[in-house]
Amino acid sequence: QVQLVESGGGLVQPGGSLRLSCVASGSRFSINTMGWYRQTPGKQRELVAVLTRDYSTNYADSVKGRFTISRDNAKNTVYLQMNSLKPEDTAVYYCKSRAPGSVRDYWGQGTQVTVSS
Repeated sequence: QVQLVESGGGLVQPGGSLRLSCVASGSRFSINTMGWYRQTPGKQRELVAVLTRDYSTNYADSVKGRFTISRDNAKNTVYLQMNSLKPEDTAVYYCKSRAPGSVRDYWGQGTQVTVSS
């Protein structure tokens, strides 16, 4: 059973930065594709960034150039560095893990990010 625990959310002013962390347990972290998603009330969860085991990345157009996804396999942790934050980045951010060849996704509990002055 894979467990994912996010942290690092909070309240930040527009233009500010936050770094989210997601620690994984119960899986071979280094081979999994890891992703960050976000969701606001009444809307579907949307992709923010994905990082594969060979370090290929994919970003939502709305965050390109501002957000960076990275991983530390020694710490079983994936990060999301968020810079130049905007009010529209306000959401609950979720970490997702998927093993190679699997169709099953594992999700964390989410961490709230609020961008407001």
